Amino acid sequence: MDKTIVGIDVGTTKICTLIAEVDEDDRPCIVGVGVAPSHGLTKGVVINVEEASKSIAASIQQAERISGYTIQSAYVGLAGKHISSVNSRGVAAVGRGDRPINQADVDRALEAAQAIAVPHNREIVHILPRSYSLDGQEGIRDPIGMIGFRLEVEAHIVTGAVASMRNLVQCVESASVQVNDLILQPLASAEAVLTTEEREMGVVLVDAGGGTTDIAIFVDGNIGHSKVLPVGGNNFTHDLSVGLRTPFALAEQLKVKHGQVLPEAVDPDAAIPFEAFGDTEAQSVSQVAMARILEARAEEIYAMILAEIKRSGYEGLLPAGLVITGGTSELNGFCELGREMLQLPVRIGRVHDVSGLVDAVASPAYATAAGLLLWGLHNESDEAKGPSGDGLDLFKRFKEILRLFLPR
Repeated sequence: MDKTIVGIDVGTTKICTLIAEVDEDDRPCIVGVGVAPSHGLTKGVVINVEEASKSIAASIQQAERISGYTIQSAYVGLAGKHISSVNSRGVAAVGRGDRPINQADVDRALEAAQAIAVPHNREIVHILPRSYSLDGQEGIRDPIGMIGFRLEVEAHIVTGAVASMRNLVQCVESASVQVNDLILQPLASAEAVLTTEEREMGVVLVDAGGGTTDIAIFVDGNIGHSKVLPVGGNNFTHDLSVGLRTPFALAEQLKVKHGQVLPEAVDPDAAIPFEAFGDTEAQSVSQVAMARILEARAEEIYAMILAEIKRSGYEGLLPAGLVITGGTSELNGFCELGREMLQLPVRIGRVHDVSGLVDAVASPAYATAAGLLLWGLHNESDEAKGPSGDGLDLFKRFKEILRLFLPR
């Protein structure tokens, strides 16, 4: 049997499961795609286990039918406003400085970095090393093999609510699929759409999904800041639904077909027919009025992104600008408004470094699912390394505890 890898993007509006074979060049070749409407989740968090489990199972079964494989384990995307992050430093003494630094030394430094106050209802998801310094020499990417006395590491630590993660794991495992690891969604999306040069120069990855807008800031090749904002594409739809007094489903159709966030870019005389609550006859709304509704929400999201950039301390250090992915990135005028408001380059991020059924994941809405494949492929060899990879040992212990409580 060929080596396979599976990613499951559990989103607010859709569940996407991708199955990939790993080719001879160690690249994922997508052989199965399953997409199902998402039920039982809001803003990336499970609120109804039964409904969410059924949605996840439907997506998994569809991917299995297309690929001919039976899924046994998968990497699963994690989001939600319960996610938080912090940068921390750790120090480890390296004997008398008469031997090269090894993996155990790096692990000790990372373990020291994770000695932060974590409430009992939260758990560390990722421990991501940003940079190392050795005897005061900063900017070291990989200290293994170097000689010194004092090793320091700056790490980006991501934590999440235990209950929310437990519910997500339970929903996936109810479909008889073991969770290899939970991956923060913007980290996965970054694997799929960012270039090495963008990461080095300084870039903001914005994954604008249906329920949340996930942010990850990369500088000097590594992540420096991450945040999950509790707004997304569904907020645009809700605004239209309220403003036009029309059902949510019809407002979603209007957004997808006629949505534009720049009022000056539409025909001022254009009118769009729609059905409002309680009316038997179709009404109409000017496209300019609809664009103004969408513009207000888009401006709010960009204002929140700008506030996060300022809070991160990287304002003025992001020449590569923003790379936006997720379904909301395809809303007409969304990128243009970002360039205008932030005065930074903005582009739509599309999936690269995968083959096979690439047409099925060409939309930026599938960047997270494709990124989960790449994350798993790039990091699975680090699983035996403990916290030097991404905190896997700690998280595996967490999952083992969960399995004692999950129904089988």
